[in-house]
Amino acid sequence: MDRLIIEEHAASLYLMDVGELEDEACFWRNYSSVSPARRAKIDSFRFMKDKRLSLGAGMLLARGLSDHGLAGAALVCGENGKPYLADAPQLYFNLSHSEQMVLAVFADVEAGCDVERIRGADLALARRFFCHGEYEYVAGQAGEKERNEAFYRIWTLKESFAKATGLGLSLDLDAYEIQIGPEGTAGVCQSVDDAQYRFREYVFGQYRAAVCFRRPARSSTEGFRE
Repeated sequence: MDRLIIEEHAASLYLMDVGELEDEACFWRNYSSVSPARRAKIDSFRFMKDKRLSLGAGMLLARGLSDHGLAGAALVCGENGKPYLADAPQLYFNLSHSEQMVLAVFADVEAGCDVERIRGADLALARRFFCHGEYEYVAGQAGEKERNEAFYRIWTLKESFAKATGLGLSLDLDAYEIQIGPEGTAGVCQSVDDAQYRFREYVFGQYRAAVCFRRPARSSTEGFRE
């Protein structure tokens, strides 16, 4: 388990390869350390692969809460199914996982994160679900490797943004478009609200990840810290 400190928004990013949980003794030792609610969620999965991912997510959540002095804090399910901390509304968090990688972000503003294993780009899916500019960015890459990386770059950015809004899958895909600027930086053109959104992007081996921070409009005059 690793922790990355992000100075912006007093944020911390946690990541874990759940391959270590393939050891049965390690799995059950950590299983006994997470909350009853997390254990029930783990038990609901049929396959060990999914149980390990759920346990890994629970471990990152527990570590993040502990680091913020909130060990054992109860989660409440909010609108659109996004959980939050009823006793600590000033702390926001989000979880994501893919294959064997689990990711969590904690911040003092609403945040969303997504991690994806880089595989072959699905251009048919991109043409159907991405905005025109997003599809052109992916399809216009010079080679297969570049297209694969561009596809999952857009994917993780879109997912992290949707989660940062709090709307998740209920957000209309045409309500926002990820835009890659001339210098390669990512931004978003959106009609969801008048908040400010900023991204952080990461590559962890064969995985691509993105974190999106949402600052409410009332703070827009302050700008984002670099």
